[in-house]
Amino acid sequence: MKISSIILLLALLIACSVTQVISDASDHRYKDGDSVPLYANKVGPFHNPSETYRYFDLPFCVPEHLKEKTEALGEVLNGDRLVSAPYKLNFRDEKDTAVVCRKKLRKEEVARFRSAVDKDYYFQMYYDDLPIWGFIGKVDREGKADRSEYKYFLHKHIQFDVLYNKDRVIEVSAHMDPHSLLDLTEDKEIVAEFLYTVKWKQTDIPFEKRMEKYSLSSSSPHHLEIHWFSIINSCVTVLLLTGFLTTILMRVLKNDFMKYAQDEEAADDREETGWKYIHGDVFRYPTYKSLFAAALGSGTQLFTLTIFIFMLALVGVFYPYNRGALFTALVVIYALTSGIAGYTATSFYCQLEGKNWVRNLLLTGCLFCGPLFLTFCFLNTVAIIYSATAALPFGTIVVIFLIWTLVTSPLLVLGGIAGKNSKGEFQAPCRTTKYPREIPQLPWYRCALPQMAMAGFLPFSAIYIELYYIFASVWGHRIYTIYSILFIVFIILLTVTGFITVALTYFQLAAEDHEWWWRSFLCGGSTGLFIYAYCLYYYYARSDMSGFMQTSFFFGYMACICYGFFLMLGTVGFRASLLFVRHIYWSIKCE
Repeated sequence: MKISSIILLLALLIACSVTQVISDASDHRYKDGDSVPLYANKVGPFHNPSETYRYFDLPFCVPEHLKEKTEALGEVLNGDRLVSAPYKLNFRDEKDTAVVCRKKLRKEEVARFRSAVDKDYYFQMYYDDLPIWGFIGKVDREGKADRSEYKYFLHKHIQFDVLYNKDRVIEVSAHMDPHSLLDLTEDKEIVAEFLYTVKWKQTDIPFEKRMEKYSLSSSSPHHLEIHWFSIINSCVTVLLLTGFLTTILMRVLKNDFMKYAQDEEAADDREETGWKYIHGDVFRYPTYKSLFAAALGSGTQLFTLTIFIFMLALVGVFYPYNRGALFTALVVIYALTSGIAGYTATSFYCQLEGKNWVRNLLLTGCLFCGPLFLTFCFLNTVAIIYSATAALPFGTIVVIFLIWTLVTSPLLVLGGIAGKNSKGEFQAPCRTTKYPREIPQLPWYRCALPQMAMAGFLPFSAIYIELYYIFASVWGHRIYTIYSILFIVFIILLTVTGFITVALTYFQLAAEDHEWWWRSFLCGGSTGLFIYAYCLYYYYARSDMSGFMQTSFFFGYMACICYGFFLMLGTVGFRASLLFVRHIYWSIKCE
């Protein structure tokens, strides 16, 4: 019964996301005079993308029959709140100048509009699923040194330019009439007459290509040149790094193998040194092995989630303004991959001879979701206080809770049971001694923090150029569509992380430090710390974001994302180091 309910819920989620986000082509055919759906979405400060409000939170003209559009889960998570707009743009029905309404604005309403204009508020609408942007007003600052002398104006007249091809809408844009302005400088009652004009023009652009214009900005020759420069720079870094490390490690390891072979043939009493000297301790299980196994499970799940997201992106699912598709995919795929986390964590924990696998499973389920849930509770409370659209409705919270209860948790438990019953043994080439050897005193640059700084800097340097475009898309209004380049950068990131972690692990073992388990995980995941440091630079040097809500959302959610990168790349670093360590100790005879 539980499995059937899970399947039914997943089917409803997928159907909801498909019907709400990806419309069928037949739904976009109109006859002359047909009503074309126009929805007002939200308003907010242009430089604060998370701080958005409902369109009619500002005292615009409210239509007589206000209708809210039913939205998918991803759209709600994206902060979309679509309602019927006061404008009527019937198919091929031109309007020279139509009056929306005449409204007497009270003093407090004038003050609200003036505050919105001062903060560069923009509005967003959707006409036949095509986005419309525009600013609600402008500030006259020319020749005025004192802020008190600024003049504030509200745009009263909007001109809609619509391109059509036969019976389909292809493109729409909104232009504000610079000569039709309402002075909001003084706190006094004024009468506002809101007007709009519609112009229709035929085009030869086919319906299938109507979304291409929104991706041209990210695929322009100038931006492509920067992206490819970033790729070439990263590839050169990878080639130099991998070539250098491969050459050095192969030469050093070859000398080590020859030396150990000669020592065995001579059978003298010379004391062993280097990484062979600690062969009885190198596979000693790490401290806090339950936490270590849970981190590996969570990192493996996030790695799988990232791969699936890239697969969907490369096949064109996340096209521009496909509202909420990314958030829907993240929620659904994360829920479906929780079994991977349970299986990986529990099976590895049992290989490390752990006994309390149930506690390990609970830790795995809470390791990433716990901080994410606490961050969400704080930020959702902030959004509620601000009355912003980022505050999730109670119904959406219930849906997410049901997904976690009926899908994520059962799959996590099933994966844990499968991992416990796998009965795999940890493959160690050497027997572990009863008592650990004492680790010699090492110089400061061989300690954990300097090693993490070195391990995180190189992978970060290979991706930092691409990070700006990703941040400008997620925390701005740029459109990012070059997922193929992003996938190449991701492969480079994994490669550099694996190689640098292997190199540092070898140097650690050569210094007779056998506690490499946690060190390899921390070194691999340290790139996440560099990304969060870049967040500070981006916020204060490259963006104009401001205000408590936007600051909280930016640093709060970026902390969760960087923490996810830490777990994922830490898993990659440890797995690469484990393969390397097993290989070198299989290659020698250890007594």
